[in-house]
Amino acid sequence: MKGIQLCILSLAIVSLCSCNGQRKQAYLDIYHFKTEVIHKTTPVKNQGNSNACWAYAMLSMIESEHLAVEDSVNLSPAFVERMRMNEEAIKYYLADGHYHFITRGTGMTLIHNMMRYGVMPYDSYKDNQDISDKVVSRRLAVAANTAINNKAGLTNWQNKIDNILDDAYGPMPRNVYMLGAQYTPLEFAHSVCRKDEYTALTSFTHHPFNTSFELEIPDNWEHDEFMNLPIEELTSLVEKTLRKGHTAVWEGDCSEPGFLFKDGIAILMNNKPVNQLERQKEFERLETSDNHAMHIIGIAHDQNGKEFFMMKNSWGTANPYHGLVYMSIDYFKMKTVAVFMPSAVITEK
Repeated sequence: MKGIQLCILSLAIVSLCSCNGQRKQAYLDIYHFKTEVIHKTTPVKNQGNSNACWAYAMLSMIESEHLAVEDSVNLSPAFVERMRMNEEAIKYYLADGHYHFITRGTGMTLIHNMMRYGVMPYDSYKDNQDISDKVVSRRLAVAANTAINNKAGLTNWQNKIDNILDDAYGPMPRNVYMLGAQYTPLEFAHSVCRKDEYTALTSFTHHPFNTSFELEIPDNWEHDEFMNLPIEELTSLVEKTLRKGHTAVWEGDCSEPGFLFKDGIAILMNNKPVNQLERQKEFERLETSDNHAMHIIGIAHDQNGKEFFMMKNSWGTANPYHGLVYMSIDYFKMKTVAVFMPSAVITEK
């Protein structure tokens, strides 16, 4: 009887994928979730045409860590993106134009960025969903080529960068004001996050487990090391983190057919085995990449008791769960590239 039920569900899923018009309601009919644990978050944001999902997800985790202790913080992804663009524009100029703008990153890119340049409250510097990283990069590259030809110098080039970024993101306040106190962006960043407060983890067999290594993915251009754990242990650690009052950030592959943001679901659509060997094969065949990041905020169970992680995405609220995605544990085990979580949880492991 159980096999028949699974077959019926599989057929339902196949038919849903071929009929977009009926898919949303049908998935809602199949999945009914009951929340086991969920943590406080700031409102779901929309990254629009930005590549900075890594910033949105990590900032959201930092915000939730503060909300858990009744400290209300809402941070600005736009400030992070602006400072990344500023850094890339200077690199392009100093490389005499022999450089490609990098707008992507991992969760640790956000920490490095905060430690170098600071951060601002969201209300002080709100994001603009109409901004395209590619468009801003092209504008900066064109202007940089002119500055290079004119041997403008860094001071003049910085003034030009400021004008372009002001036009794209809006003029940037010099200081941060919180609860009657004045901070620089760097001072404010140090008040909400320490350099060693979060740890990067992964799970791949081409390096020994229980060691750290520089994860060989394009977005790890800062050459960060990731703690390597078996995938079952990593999954259990995320569950423990959530049940102990913390959250985490997921980084992985959202290009699978079963990643359906409009339906609020991320499930595997094949019958492949879910284990360490198979996830390694997909990584080595370049079928799993780090093309998205989301904030893991809770645990839920479907009507059959199957466990799902509740993900806060950064694509707006236009889905049945107001911007959340319910990711099956099997999807997590197969398509996770990295996880970021409070270091304090690791030391308790």
